Amino acid sequence: MKFERFEDIIAWQKAKELTLKIYLIFSDSKDFGFKDQIQRASVSVMNNIAEGYERKTNNEFKQFLYIAKGSCGEVRSMSILAKELNRINETDYQTIFSLSIEISMILSGLIKKL
Repeated sequence: MKFERFEDIIAWQKAKELTLKIYLIFSDSKDFGFKDQIQRASVSVMNNIAEGYERKTNNEFKQFLYIAKGSCGEVRSMSILAKELNRINETDYQTIFSLSIEISMILSGLIKKL
């Protein structure tokens, strides 16, 4: 599996989409600790994919993909909490949750191929 740039990786593209959605959904949140944590977790997904790719070895790339997958789980966990605390509506919750599941599955497939 060969990518010319990390921007070509579908998981990175989806992670960027997730990050943009999270920034928009939580833009007006006054719970700065929660907002910061979910934003940082989402950014971690896309940045770990990018950083791992740029290391140029499969072993290091794989290690960073595992970290990205963990951060994806953190986003999903925080989205559940946000929903239960009524910080987000059902539509936003479903958007974040389903996109994080999709990214996690793509990352799992990529890890297996490496």
